[in-house]
Amino acid sequence: MVRISGKIRRLLVDAGLVTDEDWAAAKAKGAQPVATLLQQGLLTEAKLLETLGIAASIPPIDLSRVKPDPVALECLTQEVCLQNGVLPIAKNGHILTVAIADPFDVLLLDDLKQLSRLHVRPVLSHPGAIKQATDAIYDQGAQQVNDLLGRMGAADVEVNVDAEAEIVDASSVSADDAPAVKLINLMMLQALKERASDIHIEPGETAVRVRLRVDGALHEVMRPPSTMLAALISRLKIMSSLDIAERFTPQDGKFQIRYENRKIDLRLSILPVVGGEKAVMRILDTGSMALKLDTLGYEPKAQSDIKTAINAAYGMLLLTGPTGSGKSTTLYSCVKEVATPDINVVTVEDPVEYRMDGINQVPVNPKRGLTFAGALRSILRQDPDVVLVGEIRDQETADIAVKAALTGHLVLSTLHTNDAATTVTRLMDMGIDPFMVSSSLLCVGAQRLARKLCVHCRVKIELPTPELLSVGFFESEIAGLDLWGPTPAGCPRCKEGYKGRFAILETLPLTQELKRLIVERRSAQDIKNVAIREGMLTLRRVGLLNVSRGKTSLEEVLRTTLDDK
Repeated sequence: MVRISGKIRRLLVDAGLVTDEDWAAAKAKGAQPVATLLQQGLLTEAKLLETLGIAASIPPIDLSRVKPDPVALECLTQEVCLQNGVLPIAKNGHILTVAIADPFDVLLLDDLKQLSRLHVRPVLSHPGAIKQATDAIYDQGAQQVNDLLGRMGAADVEVNVDAEAEIVDASSVSADDAPAVKLINLMMLQALKERASDIHIEPGETAVRVRLRVDGALHEVMRPPSTMLAALISRLKIMSSLDIAERFTPQDGKFQIRYENRKIDLRLSILPVVGGEKAVMRILDTGSMALKLDTLGYEPKAQSDIKTAINAAYGMLLLTGPTGSGKSTTLYSCVKEVATPDINVVTVEDPVEYRMDGINQVPVNPKRGLTFAGALRSILRQDPDVVLVGEIRDQETADIAVKAALTGHLVLSTLHTNDAATTVTRLMDMGIDPFMVSSSLLCVGAQRLARKLCVHCRVKIELPTPELLSVGFFESEIAGLDLWGPTPAGCPRCKEGYKGRFAILETLPLTQELKRLIVERRSAQDIKNVAIREGMLTLRRVGLLNVSRGKTSLEEVLRTTLDDK
């Protein structure tokens, strides 16, 4: 409840605006004597603000003509604003402008400074105007949620949980949680319609920020009130059979939904952050996976190199690239290519992202002692022909994988490096003997995902010849070259001029010359130079080929690939 200091009463009485009797009678009707006097017509807003403004040297403000900045609103919580009768108006650097009713409450100003961690610049208004503006702002946020929920159909998304989760759901979710249940379904529905790969739910001071990662870029889609955060996170935990009472340690889980008659897996990660818990859902849509190498759109040479490697009797194929670059999709496509009834394929993954029929998939569980290295040892006793290792993270796993590749097994795995050449030196840095690397490695692939231009709204662009030469185009390619770029605003069919993504793949097959360089412990740059002379298409080169075809923009290729120089 907002309290008005006695100094305001004294100022109003001394100025002759009210009498002591008027103040006492107004105070007897509630804790807001100023608001009561204004309602009764015994005091005018103009005289009140003029008197207080002169006494406190604080400018007055008309809140009916001011729209508070959303950035400023995030600096103070809704509860703080309502309890203290204040409203953030603007934020400029480290200065937060706040509308207050009592300019003499120094304790309140100090509290606002501590809560916002900013220098507070007060402006003057009266309690009624502040309350009216505050209610309008937060009622608008609640109305936004209602509008969002009203747009959703009940049968669009069906959530499948196991029996244990259904019991928890029935006993733990109250009627107040129903909007959160519907809002979570709405988020998933919108993500699936926009073909998003991830859903981010992040706490804010006044609102929950919900973002979708579409074609590798995050886009904000809604901002429900912050009061819904706890219910949203609890709903996700219930769906994933996690502990809803645990709020201070990270948790990971998964659940499944049904959309348009197909099952879609979602992997959930909960992380405690300042202001609450952040949730990220990775959407694993097995129905949208292209599980044939011929359909992935690789350059003919890259596709040929990959097929040659996976058709070998034994050896190792490594893929490298950042998180979310499509490595898992490529590996699964390779497995699908070689998996036949007479082949025993076993995978060890953390976690198992996609279920494949006829494939033995082992999920890593470090908490129970099942690591990549431990699982790989056991797998080799299962008489496998093909082994897929989700990721080589340490020297022990790398050593076992290399030895498996040398003893009659085809090993497929991933490693985190920048390009194909540095993958070779990375294995040696992990303690693997160069001779073992050269003997076991068949091919290394480096992969990135680039956004495809929207064919409906792309526009032609012109660039000077020196700039084209500097990024890697050959002089013979520039004549007659048509360059295309995105329309910044995009169109109804795309996001900012892009729609969908495609893979850029650099492959380095191990030739006799490259094996000699590895045994001699030559640098990654030496290996790369020789590979280019032998015909390797680098990530940058593959990207430029797709630019010349109008598939993507030069800006996108420069963003996703490294310079070959």
